[in-house]
Amino acid sequence: MTVEKETMAKAYSPADVEAKWYPEWERRGYFRGDPHADAPAYTIVIPPPNVTGMLTLGHVLNNTLQDILIRWQKMRGRNICWVPGTDHAGIATQSKVEVFLQDTERVTRYDLGREAFLRRVWEWKEKYGGTIIRQLRRLGTACDWERERFTLDAGLSAAVEDVFIRLYEKGLIYKGHRIINWCPKSRTALSDEEVIYREERGKLWYFRYPLREGGGFVIVATTRPETMLGDTAVAVHPTDPRYRDLIGRTVTLPLVNREIPVVADDFVDPEFGTGAVKVTPAHDPNDYEIGQRHHLPAVNVMTDEGAMNAEAGPEFAGLDRFECRRRVVARMEELGLLEKIEDHVHQVGYSERGNVPVEPRLSEQWFVRVKPLAEPALAAVLDGRIRFYPEKWVKTYRHWMENIRDWCISRQLWWGHRIPAWYCAGCDHIMVGRTRPEACPKCQTREMRRDEDVLDTWFSSWLWPFSVFGWPEKTDELACFYPTDALVTGPDIIFFWVARMIMAGLEFMGDIPFREVYFTSIIRDDQGRKLSKSLGNSPDPLEVIATYGADALRFTMVYIAPMGQDIRYSNEKCEIGRNFANKVWNAVRFRTRQGPCSSNWQQVDDLHAAELRADDRWVLARISETAAAVQSALERFRFHEVARLLYEFAWNEFCDWYLESAKAALRNGDPARRRTVLRVFDYTMSVLLRLLHPVMPFVTEELYHQLGYAGEDDSIMLAPWPQPFSDKTLAQLAAGPEVVQRVQAKFDLVRNVRNIRAQYVIAPNRRVRVIIVPTAPENEAFLREDASALEALLYASEVEFAAAAPEDAGPAATAVSTIATAYVPLAEVVDLAAEKARLRKQAEETLGFLTRARKKLANENFVTRAPSEVVERERQRAVELEDRLTRLREQLGALDEA
Repeated sequence: MTVEKETMAKAYSPADVEAKWYPEWERRGYFRGDPHADAPAYTIVIPPPNVTGMLTLGHVLNNTLQDILIRWQKMRGRNICWVPGTDHAGIATQSKVEVFLQDTERVTRYDLGREAFLRRVWEWKEKYGGTIIRQLRRLGTACDWERERFTLDAGLSAAVEDVFIRLYEKGLIYKGHRIINWCPKSRTALSDEEVIYREERGKLWYFRYPLREGGGFVIVATTRPETMLGDTAVAVHPTDPRYRDLIGRTVTLPLVNREIPVVADDFVDPEFGTGAVKVTPAHDPNDYEIGQRHHLPAVNVMTDEGAMNAEAGPEFAGLDRFECRRRVVARMEELGLLEKIEDHVHQVGYSERGNVPVEPRLSEQWFVRVKPLAEPALAAVLDGRIRFYPEKWVKTYRHWMENIRDWCISRQLWWGHRIPAWYCAGCDHIMVGRTRPEACPKCQTREMRRDEDVLDTWFSSWLWPFSVFGWPEKTDELACFYPTDALVTGPDIIFFWVARMIMAGLEFMGDIPFREVYFTSIIRDDQGRKLSKSLGNSPDPLEVIATYGADALRFTMVYIAPMGQDIRYSNEKCEIGRNFANKVWNAVRFRTRQGPCSSNWQQVDDLHAAELRADDRWVLARISETAAAVQSALERFRFHEVARLLYEFAWNEFCDWYLESAKAALRNGDPARRRTVLRVFDYTMSVLLRLLHPVMPFVTEELYHQLGYAGEDDSIMLAPWPQPFSDKTLAQLAAGPEVVQRVQAKFDLVRNVRNIRAQYVIAPNRRVRVIIVPTAPENEAFLREDASALEALLYASEVEFAAAAPEDAGPAATAVSTIATAYVPLAEVVDLAAEKARLRKQAEETLGFLTRARKKLANENFVTRAPSEVVERERQRAVELEDRLTRLREQLGALDEA
């Protein structure tokens, strides 16, 4: 691709550069992994977003971090393969299409029938699905798009069937009755991650259950009165003295007149309610466990739609569950069996898609017996074969794996992988296989029906790291790219996806699915609230990219995201990335005006210390240190540290100091000096751009070409990853700690002189005379080596060296550094009388503010009654005022010496 040779624009234009380079990277095949390459592979599989999804800031962070790893490893010579794809997202997609059909055609899936409805879902998927994948390109992701997969692809579907059959034959998949989360609106079982908990202000109803003999009542408390119709016991703690004599007795369940026992169980909390709890095994997971321990019947009193069934009794059958709740409370009150009602704040689970309260319900479902799979998966993390970043998540993972329950894998949906099981019409025998059996092996009946349910979406995505490479076939891709290297994901799916992928990898591949897992942080707004559409605080990343550019968004997200800490985001923070891109852009723009890049810009190994200024040696030492630090940070998944290191070097060291020093040398140096300075600039900038490329791919590619570092058919993506200098090279260049320390001391001196200019309001275009008293003779020799650059940095009319503080210069402001003390004669640059008056006025005002602040802090009523943050803010203000007053008095003292 030809780079325009005209003068670079004054500011970086992201849209033009992004539109130019991304299609070119794709066309050249830079993202493609080769299973036959000699280079070692580096593999990542994308956490597949829902096919219905749209790009969010969470996706931006997650995929930016993956892209950083992929681009970094490509520059290190690895054979990269980053597999993209989407999840069919069973309930999410089916719900969206059902709403679409209802809104556009006024039909339901039941009107269409299963096969016709599924055809419509596929049509919808082809037309509207996968938007998020297209959006990821705008972010600059280096995905291997030729390997894009979908969890309902034929190959992945075959893998799902194969796994189901293997686990069933091994006795690890079974059908049974368990308590599951049920969505009455979608009429399906839900996984735990599909349940969203909301804090609600509800009621706690206290009911009297009459003892069958001897009179009296047992009082129980409940938040769900309608479920009492399915009670089969009352439970108390075995050591609770209030109920010791009641254990083993019987109460009559009101409204349905069922006799139920009083049982003793350690699960009961004597402090909750009255210490006696109603037990509804068919409608509460904890009650189900109590029921199992005490062999209690389970009475299901609800239909799939959340209405009451015949088991609830003729008075309540057919009522909606919430209408039944009101009717039960009213009837208990009529019977004199309502003890009291209390306000109660509690967490209520809602269906993520149906947006209705979930109903815990005993249901016949398919389950995976997970414990035998969990044990080796836990060992893989505990013995270090898989490493978590941050490490704190190991404890969470271990707790869940050691207390794991069987996994409900069936869903009452139509969209998804249909369970490969058939039921004999003659004897109800279950047959599992890829195809419909010819006849029942038990009774030879040929009539049978297939299971109507589909598998949990996670049952396909837990196979993702190897199914995307063609498993169960033994493909070249599988041999090359599995195990994968890193996984970047959110901690909210550590159990539902990460743990299960580890189980599946070990079970079906005999090896871990990835070596390292990085858990991203939660993104919040500046007020600390989680981003959500309902709060109106969830920006559209594509709008942010249009405003600031993809690189600015990427850099900002990484810059503000320390490992293991929540992220505080606002669109305005993207100015950090945009300003940074412009800073580097303008440094390159300056360089392009100095002529073509040096012919041997790739290395400086042939240079020697005698050819270099101290500032040249300093910047070479610092870029070497930065390269080593960035490498270390990437190896430790310290992405935030990478961004900070590059920002600090590029902005605060290279642009603010070295570039200004280089300008003086280029203006005043001889041709040999000029060539050397430009070569140092070129080498340093080439290293900086390569280090920055994984974070900001677009601007770095463009600048690499603008500088002439890459030819027409070349790319920064193919450039080698920078390495720090060897000790031998550092010695040859004299670019060790000593020169770094001295140059930084010089810059400290310059910075302090600049502070004097600001303190005394000296006009920016006014040059000042500076008298320097070095702390040692060798420091004077060091400062004199590049006097022209020092003068330029100080913006001095002249720089004088003296052995001691000047006595005839009049009042002078002082700047102190470890290398020297600088004096700026003030009579030459300020109106002393006017400046004294200005400073005295500011000192008086500051003293007044400080006096009032101290008085307020001495007031006990203020300190004890005001909010703590208000008091702390006032204390901080007093400290700042004291510091300002001290500095003003010091400035006045310098002027009073006149």
